[in-house]
Amino acid sequence: MKSLVTKTIILNEGEPEEKRKEILTYFHKTFDIDEKLYETIKSARSFYLRADPLRHPLIFYIGHTAAFFINKLILARIIDKRVNANFESVFAIGVDEMSWDDLNEAHYDWPTLQEVIIYRNKVREVVDHAIKTLPLELPISWSSPFWVIMMGIEHERIHLETSSVLIRQLPGDKVVKHDFWKICDNRGDAPENELLPVAGGEINLGKSCNNRLYGWDNEFGKSTETILPFKASKYLVSNQEFLEFVEDNGYEKEEFWTEEGWNWRNFQKPNHPRFWLLQEDGSWKLRTMTEIIEMPWNWPVEVNYLEAKAFCIWKSQQTGKTLRLPTEAEWHHFRDLHQIPDQPFWEKAPGNINLEYFASPAPVDMFGFGGFYDVIGNVWQWTETPINSFRGFEIHPFYDDFSTPTFDGRHNLIKGGSWISTGNEATQDARYAFRRHFYQHAGFRYIETDAPVKIREDVYETDTSVSQYCEAHYGNEYFEVENFSKKSAAFCIRFMEGRPRERALDLGCAVGRTTFELATRFDFVTGLDFSARFIRIANEMVKNGFIRYILPEEGELVSFHEKQISDFGLENLSHKVEFYQADAVNLKPLYKNYDLIFAGNLIDRLYDPAKFLANIHERIKPGGLLIIASPYTWLAEYTSRDKWLGGFKRDGEPVTTLDGLHKYLDENFIQIGGPEEIPFVIRETKRKFQHTLSEFTVWEKKTIKKD
Repeated sequence: MKSLVTKTIILNEGEPEEKRKEILTYFHKTFDIDEKLYETIKSARSFYLRADPLRHPLIFYIGHTAAFFINKLILARIIDKRVNANFESVFAIGVDEMSWDDLNEAHYDWPTLQEVIIYRNKVREVVDHAIKTLPLELPISWSSPFWVIMMGIEHERIHLETSSVLIRQLPGDKVVKHDFWKICDNRGDAPENELLPVAGGEINLGKSCNNRLYGWDNEFGKSTETILPFKASKYLVSNQEFLEFVEDNGYEKEEFWTEEGWNWRNFQKPNHPRFWLLQEDGSWKLRTMTEIIEMPWNWPVEVNYLEAKAFCIWKSQQTGKTLRLPTEAEWHHFRDLHQIPDQPFWEKAPGNINLEYFASPAPVDMFGFGGFYDVIGNVWQWTETPINSFRGFEIHPFYDDFSTPTFDGRHNLIKGGSWISTGNEATQDARYAFRRHFYQHAGFRYIETDAPVKIREDVYETDTSVSQYCEAHYGNEYFEVENFSKKSAAFCIRFMEGRPRERALDLGCAVGRTTFELATRFDFVTGLDFSARFIRIANEMVKNGFIRYILPEEGELVSFHEKQISDFGLENLSHKVEFYQADAVNLKPLYKNYDLIFAGNLIDRLYDPAKFLANIHERIKPGGLLIIASPYTWLAEYTSRDKWLGGFKRDGEPVTTLDGLHKYLDENFIQIGGPEEIPFVIRETKRKFQHTLSEFTVWEKKTIKKD
């Protein structure tokens, strides 16, 4: 293990060529340690088992981390050739139980393990070459190509941990012990926990854009909070301390659970933590990642947030004290008081973290920090705080769906890292959040305080671009311009008269209005968009029947809006629509056999529009329609100049986008309608608007006649 212990890269100091070597080593060690994780799987067949019904089988994850590199390098235009387009579509999305994650196994024809290993080796070569040849200037910032390299490396580090949790959920006979993953052998009775005082103070959260370490977008920004004095448990809650809750039938008593927690308990019907194994003689054992061992009562208990919260309610009743989990700010204040150096600035990890000690938790009294233990490391610590953005938050353009999909009030932050947390995960500013019923290598400590938990209740969408599209799709009409989404659907439906209307695909669906409108005339409609930020809103409308968003008025003044799907006569259509995140240029195989594909204001935002046009006929039934709408606003930030379909001169003659459409579509389509212009308006502020004309053309797929 020691030879692969690493620390995340310092991005603002050193010589460029030395930094290049450092990043190259960091990359290869990341790939190596990830592959060592999968050496614990007993046979190739086990890679295709669903360890968790809310996650893909492990074959997805071993391919996903490699495909992520290629997809991001292409998006950033660092490379322009794919390694395996099919793999980079199949392995692209589907790692959480987000509503747009496609976890339907019928949609997947997984490749063999050997094929994935060969693919990973090819990706390793591509990334190795990129690191060796890309221009490198220090400091490395968001706009640097090496930020994308670091993004891929740190992303793989995340999945090192999440995949280890899935391996832990496989049947015991599907995994094997491994010398690299040696667990702690210190097991015994736990010390008695106690509450110790923690001074109050002010805490500043968030980091600035010139921070010296890589960070995910949710870490940047600023928030300041005043922390009142509180008491905190000396130790993380141990298996032994949690046993008292189990033996008091805590899982059976609704009074100890939140409404969400009780609903989960009734659905899953647990009566003890997931990794505890009750034996026939009444004794307990524990499932680690690769072994089943006698219960180590002095190790921290590993539970989800709902169980941790129920324990705190139970413990409060038992002791007469007001106990709860710490908030994110309280945890940071607690950590700062102990003046713990950040990774990578420690010589030796001060806690059971960064794979520097064990491949398992360790006793709760092994790693001391003053009078407390496990301030960082051992297991993650659940907090009371649902993740949200800091003031000044910006979305990174190459990974827009890392953070914002979790800003839904249902993902709580975990802090401090676990034994397998490496890279960015082991840094003090790391912000990771999971659904409250999810399992990670996570436990908790409790605090005593009368301070209320401050949770942002604003579930209004504040992302500027998303809010603009919410208003464009579901908001007011301006300057007597009809709603573009509704008119687009009407245009499509007009040309579909007398044709089959079983299935339609709305490509570039944004927040979903056109998809709903098409569903009034089609049996089923799929909406796809590259942006998870948009898809999240569309799915909120499906699930809740309403969305909320904030619009800027002037300066710092804003207005709040709520739109009901019933306002538009589109209720009762949720069974006829679905929304997923997807790359229009590299669609999964399942998206095919459509009677209509509508590509609304999409073509001039694709990184390779010619490839899209050359292949789109494969997705449409013979005689089906492709309807393209676009203002043809070609910009190099979306589409490199050499890939524009039109809007330039060739040999002194103007080439229009319509010329480009004919060039790539005429082999498989006949133009039967348009060009026809339809206007649309995007509201920026109360007094600033974009007024644009989108050109519509209609293309019928040719029917091949047999002799």
